[in-house]
Amino acid sequence: MSVALAVVVGGLFAVGTFLLLRRDLIRVVLGIAALSQGTFVYLISMGGVEEGTGDLVPVLGHHGGGVPEVADPVVQALVLTAIVISFGTTALALVLSYRAYEENETMDVTEWTG
Repeated sequence: MSVALAVVVGGLFAVGTFLLLRRDLIRVVLGIAALSQGTFVYLISMGGVEEGTGDLVPVLGHHGGGVPEVADPVVQALVLTAIVISFGTTALALVLSYRAYEENETMDVTEWTG
C-alpha cells in the first residue's frame, strides 16, 4: 500500500474514532460512516496496488514471473455491496436519530431520559 493510501486510511479511522467519542448523536453516526469508508479504502487498496507505481493494476494482464498481476474482482464486488449496505444503514441511523431528537428534544446522548 502506498504512503498516500496509508495516510488516507489512517486519517479516516482517526476521524471516525474521534467522532464516535462525541456526545452528539449525529456526530456518532458520521463517525460510523467515516470508519466504514476507511475500511472500504483499505480493502480496495489491498485488492491490487502495484508496488512502486501507486496505480491499481488492471483486472486482466499477467507478467512473466508466474504470478498474475490481477486486481482481485471479488474484493471490489464485496466493497461495492458493502457501500450500498453502509448507505442504507447510515440513512436508517439518521432517521432514528431524528426520531430520538423528537422524543427527547436533544441530540446530547447524556441528557436522554430512560
